[in-house]
Amino acid sequence: METATKKHRVVVGLSGGVDSAVSAWLLKQQGHEVVGLFMKNWEDDDDSEYCSTRQDWLDAASVADVIGIDIEHVNFAADYKDRVFAEFLREYSAGRTPNPDVLCNAEIKFKAFLDHAMRLGAEHIATGHYARVRHDPASGEHQLLKGLDPLKDQSYFLHRLNQAQLAKTMFPVGELPKTEVRRIAAEIGLPNARKKDSTGICFIGERPFREFLNRYLSHQPGPIKDDRGRTLGEHVGLSFYTLGQRKGIGIGGIKDKRAPRGSGDHAPWFVARKDMASNTLYIVQGHDHPWLLAPRLAAADMSWVSGRAPQVGLGAEGGAGGLAAKTRYRQEDAACAITAVDADGLSLTFAEDQWAVTPGQSVVLYQGDVCLGGAVIAAALPQS
Repeated sequence: METATKKHRVVVGLSGGVDSAVSAWLLKQQGHEVVGLFMKNWEDDDDSEYCSTRQDWLDAASVADVIGIDIEHVNFAADYKDRVFAEFLREYSAGRTPNPDVLCNAEIKFKAFLDHAMRLGAEHIATGHYARVRHDPASGEHQLLKGLDPLKDQSYFLHRLNQAQLAKTMFPVGELPKTEVRRIAAEIGLPNARKKDSTGICFIGERPFREFLNRYLSHQPGPIKDDRGRTLGEHVGLSFYTLGQRKGIGIGGIKDKRAPRGSGDHAPWFVARKDMASNTLYIVQGHDHPWLLAPRLAAADMSWVSGRAPQVGLGAEGGAGGLAAKTRYRQEDAACAITAVDADGLSLTFAEDQWAVTPGQSVVLYQGDVCLGGAVIAAALPQS
């Protein structure tokens, strides 16, 4: 974050949540010229009980009033639908499980929003993300760091940001624990101090996810089989399931009637594989079934914060170099090594098998607190 002695015109993305609200207040306290901007990204069913856009706008406007800053309402719904939602649907149709938060940050919040803010004469933008930016004067590079609160760190979702974007971005709450952000919000009387954190993107919100996807994706029912090839039921369409999924498979309490009590045949079922060619969903019993564990992965569509890919062999020899990766948000850092990288993608080998590595999700690489960037998982791989 910039030092308090250097004043800037900063446009803050006010979402209606407490994190962006406190970000705006902190920047104003530091003496910056602060302007709020509320982004509307979805309007297909804006009157839906599930979408809180109107309430979020009212909360953001109330925050701006209390802090004493101007706020603008900008509609990015067309950009969102073309650049984020269309890709979201393409990935689901192909049987993968995309992460729209990652794409939204890269295409909307730090591209469309950044461009708009620059047209408003801003020198920087700021958001309420729990992450940090550090400038290295020796190299001239900007590094993306984890937020200091390990329970709230959001660098995973920001890993596709580049040097130009990071040079213009501030994350005021990245240095703070969430408890301190809540305390500040209450102390200065922000109207949303007690507002719950959002649990997803507005267009999904709290709605039943399968019901929502059903409006946009064609679906073809097919067999549900186990690892022995037995047909146990029928799925409603492969797009509606993700690897590692336990609930909502729709087979009830199926188990081997001959299995002794306490055996693995009484363990819960998990989605393990999707065969698009035969339209078959494979499920297995037990959290640690071999089909759910992968020592390696292949990924494509890479994006590196520095603009350069890490070297092959980084993290090898028992983790030398401190390379780690996350294959999903909120996962513990997993020690790994880069075994191959070229223009088409990279391969990673993990020190310990990873659970439910899911094509379409992002694998994000770290050295300590520094986020190097990442790629989109193409496949989980067996031991070489």
